[in-house]
Amino acid sequence: MYPYIQIARPDHWFKNVFMLLGVVLAMFYKPDLFYDSGAMTHVLLRLALGLAAVCMVVSSNYVINEILDAPTDRIHPSKCHRPIPSGKVKLPLAYAEWILLGVLGLGLSWKMGVPFFCSAAALLVMGILYNVKPFRTKDWVYLDVLSESVNNPLRLLLGWYVVLAVEVPPLSLLLWYWMVGAFFMATKRFAEYRWINDPEVAAGYRQSFRYYTENRLLVSMFVYAITSALFLGVFILRYRLELILGFPLLAGFYGYYLYVGLKPNSPVQNPELLYREKGLMAYLLVCVAVLLGLMFVDIPAMYALFEVQSSEIQSLWIFR
Repeated sequence: MYPYIQIARPDHWFKNVFMLLGVVLAMFYKPDLFYDSGAMTHVLLRLALGLAAVCMVVSSNYVINEILDAPTDRIHPSKCHRPIPSGKVKLPLAYAEWILLGVLGLGLSWKMGVPFFCSAAALLVMGILYNVKPFRTKDWVYLDVLSESVNNPLRLLLGWYVVLAVEVPPLSLLLWYWMVGAFFMATKRFAEYRWINDPEVAAGYRQSFRYYTENRLLVSMFVYAITSALFLGVFILRYRLELILGFPLLAGFYGYYLYVGLKPNSPVQNPELLYREKGLMAYLLVCVAVLLGLMFVDIPAMYALFEVQSSEIQSLWIFR
């Protein structure tokens, strides 16, 4: 059974932590929930069920990815050892696993309400569009990055709908989450391309590498980073100007991530192993702590300084 567990990639479930931003943001809109123990217990139970549903959906996507990528994975220096390319998995059983995980994930999602279900279904559909012909967006230059990183805002929506079932989160934040995911994904592509270090082998492994070059990938990374900063700035100006004080730290994180991406055989090729980059993880924790802290602090003078009207939305939580 172990190879069939491997192709579901439970070690990648950690990526669903990106749902938590949606949960926190929803609490920012409805801070009264924080003081109602019954409501908080309900939210935590829904979060557990929601995480289980999303893990099943993304595992379904990983299985179909493993199945359809097997022919090109055999060319890759390390991915050739995966369970399907190495012959440890029977394809009919793998297809059955793909369908079963998808049905199970959508079944659990239905219990979370229609908005959550639709977001989970969109996550499953994006996995099909990314992997299955005639769409197979992973073979299209630039679209490969944009179509995979759209899973970031979908996870934010899923976290949001754990708490709120009617309201919709700010579009500016969804677009920032998408573009910062594109930055991470383009950096991964760049690291993969440099590590393979052979344009012909790279093109055989991934069709989009027929067009990509190191310079083109670097330029795309720059574009995604700038675009994400623009949309984050819109969110900050509209909802929480105090967050601008944490922007230098956040910009430093972009730079730090790029620094790691430029390393030979960079760990960004395998995001599930990034926890080994202790400096990067420590810096990320500092960024998260500072930005969360600024959600608690009101600085009216900043609004006067920047000539920005204060938002009607109050602090995340007010200590009583």
